[in-house]
Amino acid sequence: MRINIDGKLRIERFELSHTDDLFRLIQENRVHFGKWLEFPHRTHTVNDASAFIIRTLQKQAAGNGGWSGIWLEHHLIGAIGLVQIHRNDQIAEIGYYLAQEYEGQGIISRSCREVINYIFEELELHRIEIRVHPENLRSRKIPERLGFTQEGILRQAEWFIDHYRDKVIYGLIKEEWNPGL
Repeated sequence: MRINIDGKLRIERFELSHTDDLFRLIQENRVHFGKWLEFPHRTHTVNDASAFIIRTLQKQAAGNGGWSGIWLEHHLIGAIGLVQIHRNDQIAEIGYYLAQEYEGQGIISRSCREVINYIFEELELHRIEIRVHPENLRSRKIPERLGFTQEGILRQAEWFIDHYRDKVIYGLIKEEWNPGL
């Protein structure tokens, strides 16, 4: 998947050639990402980043999701992914993260809009979910801004380092999607 958002911003499927860029992004944002996401706590070497890309390529090949980089010109600044695709139920889950210095510029919202269009138009799925830690207010604004409905809180739904954490679940049905938001 490669989606040009504008002249400078694009979404591009991760390839092994992106390993160094991904590792650099994680290194530079380890504390920032690590507050909400577990992968920075497991990604200690370039080989760990490479192994992640291999897993995501395998997932994409199986039609079960996968991750893409968010690129500003030639710099990897974040990622957006289809965390999981449930083909039988026609559901996809979106995840995302962005380097701290690029937050507040609408980059994730614009990226999500493009991925939502891709899910509904190209993959022809029926429902999209986004799951967010309840205290991650910045991340919660994304689905709220895009017209998702907060459907509830999944209690102790995620193992994070050494404890369980809740997740807020947001859902969007194809008929509810307004690409002009």
